[in-house]
Amino acid sequence: MKRKLLIIFIWLLIWQGVAWLVHNPVLIAGPWETVKALVGLAGTAEFYQTVGWSLLRILLGVILGVGLGFLMAYAAHRSQLLRDFLSPVVSLGKAIPVASFVILLLIWIGSSWVALPVVFLITFPVAYLNLQKGLDALDVQLTEMAELYRISFGNRLKYVELPQLRGQIAAALSLAAGMGFKSGVAAEVIGQARLTIGNSMYRAKIYLEIPELFAWTAVVIFLSWGAEKLLQLLLKIGAGK
Repeated sequence: MKRKLLIIFIWLLIWQGVAWLVHNPVLIAGPWETVKALVGLAGTAEFYQTVGWSLLRILLGVILGVGLGFLMAYAAHRSQLLRDFLSPVVSLGKAIPVASFVILLLIWIGSSWVALPVVFLITFPVAYLNLQKGLDALDVQLTEMAELYRISFGNRLKYVELPQLRGQIAAALSLAAGMGFKSGVAAEVIGQARLTIGNSMYRAKIYLEIPELFAWTAVVIFLSWGAEKLLQLLLKIGAGK
């Protein structure tokens, strides 16, 4: 813990050093200016409304994307036909740019909830492919033993498969949380819905409020980290730990 705090402190010093060297608040804001901007934002009711609405839409998109991705990966592991059927859809989901998703969804559903389906479409392939990779690497002998002794589906999942899948699931949750918030905020920047973090970041850019832009970026990083921890907690609860 002390080592991590020291590393963070060193990077903050580097950040402050770069800000001093540039010496132009329109180009880069230092840590102190960012903290002051964040404190100023936190003193307004609009800040909490903005964070709340963005968090609701993006987190819901992450949960739906990860949940359905895991479910479909498990089903596809047991059905080659389903795996082949989903393969082109997952490949397209990985390749299509976020901007394309956003533009189409703006036409179809408007800007208010555009972040949710965008996040879902981004996180679904991440969860699906990571769990699929883990399922393909399961110990065949352990699986056969579970079937031989007719271990129930729930116990087999909990005691045989989940312990082997823990690394892949953790990687999927970490990637999904990070990519979900990045794509969600990007969708909000393009969609320009009111009371969203993306809209607030865009306005900060328009008015050259760079410390405020950095402050909103820090908020997104914190929310992404919190979402990852929440998903891991839900996984532990689901696994009975």
